Amino acid sequence: QLQLVESGGGLVQPGGSLRLSCAASGFTPDYYAIGWFRQAPGKEREGVSCIASDGRTYYADSLKGRFTISRENDNDTVRLQLNSLKPEDTAIYYCAVIRGPVCSDFPEEYDYWGQGTQVTVSS
Repeated sequence: QLQLVESGGGLVQPGGSLRLSCAASGFTPDYYAIGWFRQAPGKEREGVSCIASDGRTYYADSLKGRFTISRENDNDTVRLQLNSLKPEDTAIYYCAVIRGPVCSDFPEEYDYWGQGTQVTVSS
């Protein structure tokens, strides 16, 4: 059974860093595109980043330079490095997979989702 489990969230001060992980099971993640989304209270879910099966990476324009997505094939994990965090980055972060090689900006095109991990940026 295909499953995604996020981890690595927590409370961090502004300017700090976190590394989120998305552990995949039940499928081989390097054959599919895997994305990260986030949802803050009262706001719609928004795309953060995605890594396609060929390794191409995509980022929301507002986050370029602060977040980095990577894939670790040995242990079927996709990571999202969050640097220079701001209070407005506070949200639940979700990873999701498309059963295909290409990334999408649209959450509805993703087939499976993890349960999310909370990121809180506050002093």
